[in-house]
Amino acid sequence: MRARLVTEENKKWWTLAAVAFGLFMIMLDNTVVNVALPSIQRELGMQLSELEWIVSGYALTFAALMLIGGKLADAYGRRLIFVVGIAVFTLASLACGLASSGEALIAARVAQGVGAALMNPATLSIIAVTFPPRQRGTAIGIWAGTSALALALGPLIGGLLTEHASWNWIFFVNVPIGVLGIAASFLLIDESRDESHERLDLPGLATSGLGLFALTYGLIEANNYGWGSVRIVGAFVVAAVSLTGFILLERRQRAPMLDLTLFRNRTYVGANLAMLLVALAMFGVFFFVSLYMQNVLGYSAVEAGAAFLPMTLLIIVIAPLAGRASDRWGSRWLITGGMVLLAAQLAYFSQLSDDATFWVLLPALVLGGFGMSMTMTPSSAAAMRAVPVEKAGIGSAVLNACRQVGGSTGIALMGAIMASRLASPPTTASFMDGFELALVVASVIALAGAITAAVLIRPHDRSHGAEPVQQGAAEAA
Repeated sequence: MRARLVTEENKKWWTLAAVAFGLFMIMLDNTVVNVALPSIQRELGMQLSELEWIVSGYALTFAALMLIGGKLADAYGRRLIFVVGIAVFTLASLACGLASSGEALIAARVAQGVGAALMNPATLSIIAVTFPPRQRGTAIGIWAGTSALALALGPLIGGLLTEHASWNWIFFVNVPIGVLGIAASFLLIDESRDESHERLDLPGLATSGLGLFALTYGLIEANNYGWGSVRIVGAFVVAAVSLTGFILLERRQRAPMLDLTLFRNRTYVGANLAMLLVALAMFGVFFFVSLYMQNVLGYSAVEAGAAFLPMTLLIIVIAPLAGRASDRWGSRWLITGGMVLLAAQLAYFSQLSDDATFWVLLPALVLGGFGMSMTMTPSSAAAMRAVPVEKAGIGSAVLNACRQVGGSTGIALMGAIMASRLASPPTTASFMDGFELALVVASVIALAGAITAAVLIRPHDRSHGAEPVQQGAAEAA
């Protein structure tokens, strides 16, 4: 009997390893392609606008299809949808590497985004159904650390492969990883699904997908076409109409795609808002701090990626510890403290000069490493503790969609602030002026996230169980 328990205990961690393996692959592709863009442009003869869509096409489909991926995982099996996602992603990666034109590469990147949208919600929902609440935060911490490691290694791996092989290999390397991931999934992950599922809510699938697509498209392209342009205003109108229609439909469906009673739970709402605000504050900053390092301080792309390693290494080490702490003491004050640290990091960055050394950057990177770990992992753990296990897929999808939309909004907002201060032609002084203002705004957003977490997220449930939706409903009433 004891041997059986030990085996079951070990299998949980092997399941986590298999999930982390797939997660590493999709997170790596968020950043691995960036340093290869100049080589791709030269070889395929692409225009700058086409080049941007190599990155945007992936981000767009990833965000737009996240809710659909989560619902499919709950309905048809979390392992099944995870494996289907790996297969789509792997085949799309092969197509990316074989692409002989810009159009073919962009199409393959869009397909990669589809695969990622199927995989990502499934990773967190598999963890939710595999680990009991008392261990869930620790497992999610390892999940978050894996994600941070992949995002940080992306520029380094991309630079090395592009320099010593060719840009094609940043995609080819996914193929053997994907094959191993599929095999590991069948061996190590048990199938699970929402047994109460009756049928797919097709109107809900269509309106949520269209709404998130239009919203993300508008945010990504706003600075290119102008916030007041017909194209961007039209995208936001389509997003507003579609998402409003989605909510109205879900309130009337007998078997809705998204159970809106989840949002009666204030912890779930608070965790999602915290995730959205931390992404809003930080994703744009990563992008523009990288530009600052390269365009102002003279770092190469690989050196800029390496400069973030202290922050990343701290996230890898601290995220599991933050997850364990959230299991024991709850998420509220960890998230609040983490957001305050991020606000301090952003305020510090806003005071940088145009001749800062790495040692001047280091204190802010250390603050960010602690702040991100204390925010991202406990937010995810709080959200998943607050969701009934049978709804883990869609609950995870909402959380990931908040992160993606928050990140896209952050990049668009910081870009708009920077553009408002840039001289024509751009100068270092005008860049630094916009950089400072953008970071001050981001710092204020992080403080708003700290207040949100302190107010909305409930004290820890000492039973380590999920806060019942019914309890949240009673509070709302």
